[in-house]
Amino acid sequence: MDFVPLETAPLAPEISQIKAAPLAPEVTQITVPETPHSLSSKPSPRVSKDAIRTSLRASTVDAIFSTFFSITSGGILLSNFLVELDARPVVFGMLSSIPMVVNLIQPFGAYLSERSTSRFWYCLCIYGPSRLLWLILAIGITMASWGKINTHQLVVLTLLIVLMSNLLGALGGASWLSWMATLVPRRLRGRYFGLRNSVSSLTNLVCVPLAGLAVSTWPGGTLQGYGVVLLVGILSGLVSLGCQYFKVDVNPQVQNASPTRSSSKNAVLYNTIDKSNNTEEQLKNIELGKDATAGDSIWKNSNFLKFLLYFSSWMFAANLSLPFFNLYMLDTLNLDVRWVTLYGSLQAGANLLMLILWGKLADRIGNRPILLVIGMVAASVPLLWLGISTNLIDLWLWLPLIHIFIGGNWAALDLCNNNLQIEVTPAKNQSIYFAIASAIAGVSGALGTIIGGFIAQNPSFGGLSGLFIISAAFRLAAIVPLIFVQEGRGQSFSQMRQVWQGRKQVAQG
Repeated sequence: MDFVPLETAPLAPEISQIKAAPLAPEVTQITVPETPHSLSSKPSPRVSKDAIRTSLRASTVDAIFSTFFSITSGGILLSNFLVELDARPVVFGMLSSIPMVVNLIQPFGAYLSERSTSRFWYCLCIYGPSRLLWLILAIGITMASWGKINTHQLVVLTLLIVLMSNLLGALGGASWLSWMATLVPRRLRGRYFGLRNSVSSLTNLVCVPLAGLAVSTWPGGTLQGYGVVLLVGILSGLVSLGCQYFKVDVNPQVQNASPTRSSSKNAVLYNTIDKSNNTEEQLKNIELGKDATAGDSIWKNSNFLKFLLYFSSWMFAANLSLPFFNLYMLDTLNLDVRWVTLYGSLQAGANLLMLILWGKLADRIGNRPILLVIGMVAASVPLLWLGISTNLIDLWLWLPLIHIFIGGNWAALDLCNNNLQIEVTPAKNQSIYFAIASAIAGVSGALGTIIGGFIAQNPSFGGLSGLFIISAAFRLAAIVPLIFVQEGRGQSFSQMRQVWQGRKQVAQG
C-alpha cells in the first residue's frame, strides 16, 4: 500500500453519487502519484480526485461486507443461537452490556494508534485478529455437535469470544473514525456518511431475513446452520478488511506533527516519513508535535467538553428506555414475535430511506440545528408507547407509524451526532478525542440501561410506563448542553430564517 502525500483537492459534486459498485474494475486502474515519502519545505502535490473517490468507494464496499459480519456475529442471530443453548437471562444482559463497557479501553487504543505510522496497518492488526477469533466459536459448534463439549461450555465460550472480540475492536474504533474523518471532504460528510449508512442499512435489511432462513432450514439443525452462516460472516469480515487496502493511507505521526490547519480549508497531510532519509528538520517537527500533549488540549477545548456533556447525557437518556421497547411489545402487549420483526423491518426501511435526505440537509445547514430539532422530537417517542393496546388500529396503524417515526428520527441522530463529533475535534490527536467520547458515551449508555432495568422492575415508578415518562424528561434535559456547542460551518436559526425569508421574497416578487 502506498502513501499519497499532501493535501486534498476540492472534489467535484459527482462524488456524492458514489455507488456501492463492484470494486475491482475501478480500483485496479488507480495509479498513485510518485512522490517522495518525506516531509519537505516545498509545496506538495494534492491528492488526486480519483484517489479520494477510490477511497470512498472502497469504504462503501467495506460497509457491505463488515455489516454482514456484524449480522452473523451479533444481533438476532447470536441471540437466537444462545436461546437454542438454553442460556440464562443474565447471559443476554451481559451480551448487551459488553459492547458498551469495553469502550472504556478506547483511549488506550487511540494512544497506540497515534504512535503507529499507518492507519491501514494498525486497523488490519486490530480487526484481523478480532474477526478471526470467531473461528474458535465455529470450531466449538462443531465439537458440540460431536458431543465433545456441552451447551453450558459453549455458552461460556461464546461470551468469552464476544468479550475478546469487542475489546480488540474497541482498540481500533477511534483510529478508524479518525481515518475516515481525514479522508471524507468536509463539505460532503453528510452526503457520504448518509450514503454509507444507507448501504449498511440495506445490507442489514436484506441479509438478516436470508441468514435467519438459512439457519432455521439447515438440514443439520439450527446450531449447525448458525455455524455455517458464521463461517460465511467471518470470510465477509476479512474481505471488508481487504477493501481498506484501496483507501489512501494516513500517517498519524506526520499528521499530528504538521502545523494546525484551518478546518475551513479542508486541508490535511497524508505524508509518511522516509525512514531512510530522516532529516533533522523532520525529527524536530515531530518532537514539536509531541510536546503539546493531547490531555492538555482536551481539557482546554471547551467546545469539545460541551459536546461531551451533551453526547454522554443523550446516550444515558436514550438508553433508559430504548432497550425496553421490544420487551414492552413482547411482554406487556404479549405480541407474537412475527409482529415485532415486522415492525423492526419497517423501522429499518424508514432509516434507510431517510439517511441520504438527512445527509444532504446536514451538508446544507449543519448538524447541530438538525440535532436540536430532531432531539426534541425524539424526546416524545417514549410517550407514544403509552396507551398502546392490541386492538386492530394499534396493530395495523399506530405501532407501524411509531416504528417508521423512530427509524426516520434515529437516522438523523446517528448521522449528525457522528458528523458533529468530527466537526468539534481538531486534526491533531483526533483519534484520542474520538476514543474519549466513545468511552464516556459507552459507560453512560450502559449505566442508562442498568438504571432503566431497575426502574422498570420497581412498581413504585409505574413499571415500563413510568420508565417511558422518565426517559422522555431526561431526553429533553440532555439536549440543553447542545445549545452551547459551536459548529464551525453550521447555520444558526436566525441565519436559516433570514435565508428562508429571502427566498420567499424572491419567489413572491
